[in-house]
Amino acid sequence: MNKAPPASKLGRTAITGLALAQAGASKLGHKARQMLRSDDDKQAAQERHEAELGRILFKALNQLKGSALKVSQLLSMEADFLPEGIRRELAKGCHQVTPLNRALIHKVFQREFGEAPEHLYAQFDAHAFAAASLGQVHHARLADGRHLAVKVQYPGIAAAIGSDLRMLRGIFQTMAMGTTVLPRKEVIDRFMSELEVKMGEELDYEHEAMQLNWFHEHVNLPGIVIPKCINEMSSKRVLTMERLDGLHLDAWLATAPDQVQRNHYGQLLFDWFWFSVCELGRIHADPHPGNFLFMSDGRLAVLDFGCTNKISFSFCDAMARSWRALLMTDVAERNRILRLAYIDLGLFSEAVTQDEFDQSVVTALADLHAWKMEAFQSSEFDFSNKSPYPKTINAEHSRLLSGILAGWHEDVPYFDRAYLGLMNMLKKMGAVVNTEIAWIKQGASHVNTN
Repeated sequence: MNKAPPASKLGRTAITGLALAQAGASKLGHKARQMLRSDDDKQAAQERHEAELGRILFKALNQLKGSALKVSQLLSMEADFLPEGIRRELAKGCHQVTPLNRALIHKVFQREFGEAPEHLYAQFDAHAFAAASLGQVHHARLADGRHLAVKVQYPGIAAAIGSDLRMLRGIFQTMAMGTTVLPRKEVIDRFMSELEVKMGEELDYEHEAMQLNWFHEHVNLPGIVIPKCINEMSSKRVLTMERLDGLHLDAWLATAPDQVQRNHYGQLLFDWFWFSVCELGRIHADPHPGNFLFMSDGRLAVLDFGCTNKISFSFCDAMARSWRALLMTDVAERNRILRLAYIDLGLFSEAVTQDEFDQSVVTALADLHAWKMEAFQSSEFDFSNKSPYPKTINAEHSRLLSGILAGWHEDVPYFDRAYLGLMNMLKKMGAVVNTEIAWIKQGASHVNTN
């Protein structure tokens, strides 16, 4: 029988402690065996070790659920922070999570509505058809025949956020010691800090209902579908919405879609991202594959609006100027415009001279700039050829940037996360996409800014 995630600090600490012990034993055994292997065998053994670490991590995170499993989802998208073996296991958090039993679901409905779900809907399937980090989703039907998807938050999740984040920071930092498999401490710290900011919003389904209603009202992009919220059957911990049917990315790819289909859906994903940035001024900031459905009629459904971010016109304008500069062939003019844009983005202060910028910043960020603009060198790009995200900046480049980096605009992390998620999905799909966007030439319009 499926159980609720442990609510006590002792119970949750026991899970993390066991994971650390198992990971430590795996690392020691792997290191000892590697010394006896030939060079030809070491790579395959390394891949098996990474997969084992991924299984250990996912097992613990799946038991903890909540903020812990949200980390699993987000890290599965970090294609160049984690190796494939770990990401493949963590990706299960996108839409393959152990669901809760019927009694616990009834407990949530009694607390939120004072009655069982069978009394609220004409029909309610007690068995979840999808389970994710903060809640699980059930099929339901209204008396008028409308089919619904009902998201129910796991009991006790909200109360465990603070301790979970502290324990998770410890898990990842400890597992990262003495290995290049996991990110550095400063990367982990930044990631966890960003997560903490948004977690409160994601746990408030009334907030998500507001975001869902906003996007449903404002999105008029052909081929993109946003489910309609049923407000009278939603609360702080239950969200009822129109049910949309389709396949998640991996299941859709398993049907062996042809190149025409790949290009079609790839273009929808690409256009959806830039429409959100340029027209809406608000982005879906949790772009893992579990939040998209490939529908049989050729439309793309966008799900889960618990993590969205309103981005300012000033940010979009500065970003557009930086991208426009990176496409220029006049090096001196490119660097001049790029420096001013980066100052407006809060990356550097005006005290950084043009010479200092040219010699330090441009050199240190050359690989990142090349990766960012790779798909925009021509009007069409085959994302099966997309290069990997640049590895962490080397020691020499870190020295060049040391002392002059000022920070970043508050919108930068959300834009970067959504953009990297888009690139990862398009590469996995092998889509050929028309990448001409007016944003680079003209900046954002932000027609809807409410």
